[in-house]
Amino acid sequence: MPDQDFPEDSRPVLIHRPLSARKGRGAVTNLQGRYETTVREEFDDGWGEGEGEGEAGAAAFKTEVFEEQARRILTRNASPDVPFDVSLNPYRGCEHGCIYCFARPTHSYLGLSPGLDFESRIYAKLNAPELLRRELAAPSWVPESIALGVNTDAYQPCERELGLTRRVLEVLHACGNPVVAITKSSLIERDIDLLADMASRNQAMAAVTITTLDPAIARTLEPRAASPARRLRTIRTLAEAGIPVGVSIAPVIPFITEPDLERILAAAADAGAVAASYIVLRLPWEVNPLFGQWLEAHFPDRAQRVMNRVREMRGGKDYDASFGKRMHGEGVWADLIRQRFDKAAARLGMGSRSRGYAALDASRFVRPQLPQAARSARTSKGQFELF
Repeated sequence: MPDQDFPEDSRPVLIHRPLSARKGRGAVTNLQGRYETTVREEFDDGWGEGEGEGEAGAAAFKTEVFEEQARRILTRNASPDVPFDVSLNPYRGCEHGCIYCFARPTHSYLGLSPGLDFESRIYAKLNAPELLRRELAAPSWVPESIALGVNTDAYQPCERELGLTRRVLEVLHACGNPVVAITKSSLIERDIDLLADMASRNQAMAAVTITTLDPAIARTLEPRAASPARRLRTIRTLAEAGIPVGVSIAPVIPFITEPDLERILAAAADAGAVAASYIVLRLPWEVNPLFGQWLEAHFPDRAQRVMNRVREMRGGKDYDASFGKRMHGEGVWADLIRQRFDKAAARLGMGSRSRGYAALDASRFVRPQLPQAARSARTSKGQFELF
């Protein structure tokens, strides 16, 4: 599929397993049953107990997990627009339900809806830790930083039950392979023991995404992610544990989250973030109509104004996937956002997240030893492929 930063390598083998129902968001007018009005997490995500269960009520949001046996787990990045070459995604789909998520179209590859299915039918790569160990053990692996949780959040709610990300980190920790964990979830605090130990050897950093400081906007924009205040607390907690943290302001949505740009940087810096990055709104494929419906439902007074500004930054189109343009846009308004970001980050002493990636130390990598059965299977597979 065009404009897929990190294309998956194979169709999954699936075993269906439902998770317990969560409080979620009842469908409104979206043709694909996408959005909802209230949510309540089952752990401390920063939303008050019972908050939001007003007149609209809170319909049960049923999440289903399909257990996948993947063929490979490390994906090579072909885009010059991102600061890493290798990524790892333990899950397909994401319960956070962010309406703007550029990865939504990947569910179409599975014959599912990029709308409700993307956030309620999750694919868990149960063999991710074993695959990672095998790929790191290969003589062809040259140690370098791995970005964890790029297509979908590695710390989304189902991770609390499945623990795949934890097990992946245990492999990276044992091998001393650098990692950058990217998330909107406070669940990353669970793994501070591993991340802090790696950070003490300059082998780990984290990036927390904050789109807005307005909880009312966040509630509809990112329905099952942690609240903005909780994410700031996560930055502080990670920083106090000695883990370098960056803030990712993504996406910047004109007239909605864009006014928060400098305030987010200041709040993140105050919490301990040492690096920052931003991405302007991206609307590839099915994300475009989904976002448009969300915009009309929640900001009808400025919907046209928002889209006009988006097109001004995209060469007159809703989206331009060209390398060098898709992350930050082009034109006068894109330049203005860039200047605002650069000046605020410089004033706050915040560096570039990409430089943080490059500075991680891969020199102490220790290649893992595979069990004899796994080594034999790999050798046999290689010999078979000679014919």
